[in-house]
Amino acid sequence: MNSSIDLLFKNACIVDGTQSPRFIGDIGVTGDRITHLEHAPHSLDRVNTNRTIDCTGLILSPGFIDAHTHDDRLMLSNPDMSAKVSQGVTTVIAGNCGISLAPMPRLIPDPVTPPLNLLDEQGDWFRFTTFKSYIDQLKSNPPATNCALLVGHTTLRVATMDDLDLAANESQISQMREMVREALDAGAIGVSTGLFYEPAIASPTEEVISVCQPLHEFGGVYCTHMRDEADGLLDSLEETFRVGREVGAPVVISHLKAVGKQNHGRSVEALASIEKNMKFQSICMDCYPYTAGSTILAGNRLATSSRVIVSWSKKLPQYAGQDLSAIAQQLGVTQEEAIDQLNPAGGIYFRMDENDVQRILQNEHVMIGSDGLPHDDSPHPRLWGSFPRVLGHYCRELNLFSLETAVYKMTGLSAKNFGLPNRGTVQIGSFADLVLFDAQTIDAASSYESPIQAAHGIHSVFVNGQTVWEDGKSSGARPGQVLQRKT
Repeated sequence: MNSSIDLLFKNACIVDGTQSPRFIGDIGVTGDRITHLEHAPHSLDRVNTNRTIDCTGLILSPGFIDAHTHDDRLMLSNPDMSAKVSQGVTTVIAGNCGISLAPMPRLIPDPVTPPLNLLDEQGDWFRFTTFKSYIDQLKSNPPATNCALLVGHTTLRVATMDDLDLAANESQISQMREMVREALDAGAIGVSTGLFYEPAIASPTEEVISVCQPLHEFGGVYCTHMRDEADGLLDSLEETFRVGREVGAPVVISHLKAVGKQNHGRSVEALASIEKNMKFQSICMDCYPYTAGSTILAGNRLATSSRVIVSWSKKLPQYAGQDLSAIAQQLGVTQEEAIDQLNPAGGIYFRMDENDVQRILQNEHVMIGSDGLPHDDSPHPRLWGSFPRVLGHYCRELNLFSLETAVYKMTGLSAKNFGLPNRGTVQIGSFADLVLFDAQTIDAASSYESPIQAAHGIHSVFVNGQTVWEDGKSSGARPGQVLQRKT
């Protein structure tokens, strides 16, 4: 015996996160790193190991990186992260759509300003006065998954402004810019905006550019839920490109889509515009594999939705999971009036076309993100099912792309775009974030009718060399790390 390792994966079919063809081999893990890798017919038979897993018939890939989450609070309140590790996710990008849990240097408004209430309806968790204090909490009480964190522009507006219907003045912009600097210095990887949402709609492009100025100095990314994903889709893309150019930061377009029946098919134009501008600046995007989105419940989304499901309601919680049309009928009111009675509440909106979803998913530059809302009573099934759905429905059943490409979209591509070194690939020296799954059975089990269901086909999941999911349940281990961006 010539060496010793902690964990040995034998006879695995390895999909390594680089789009290279799969191969049969053995992987050895020591501590939190991959230290041994042999291609068949060579093997690691001559090593001492604390545990050996026979992977015959299974795929071993890098752990999935969820490129778009709202897990800021979940990592603290439910650190086993079952919704994520159960589907093979080992790293989450949190703080998207302009909403982050920190910093909040003053008392959060009561009631919590939407969409911040998607993170915490009561406001108790908005207690971190600086971004560093939030990161320190995650480091001292780590979750099961790794995380990389964005600071949200809407959170900064709520923290510094009394009237969110106005553009920020110079003093407020200066305060927000210094909070961005503090966050980036503490370890945030970038800034997110949610210009679609009411608390940020009044923000002119110039405000965003000015607030985001520290991104260039720190090498951070600019992630955005764009101002308009419907009729104004192309104009919103141009605004996004401008922010990236003027700040000097890579751009991440969140959950790219074309909303509303009148815009179905416009993914062709959107992707053409993005690819044209990629020649001049760094741009990437994420997508979730569903035709419905989910956010706060609001009447102005009804006209572009063929169906709406209520995902939670503070006043009438018994209606969570039911169609808005049925609720309105039960209450004897219009759907608009039902929304008024339900709010504060959340909704699942069917507004996209399946052909657009497939076209965007297929694009070589698109990462996979769930955009799940973990605190909804009856959440969108994407929270528990996005990654297995891509591998099962879109890869295996529809053959949109190869398994190697599907895995790359949720591992190596995301690690590259977010600047997460030694993540997202299976190679010697990489961190041992790994998922073992059955390519023939993997798929989402969650549905709109029964959304909280662990995925089919996931055998086991490992974060930094430790088992976090096995035999259909969490292990209780919490080896997650706060990841910093390196370019």
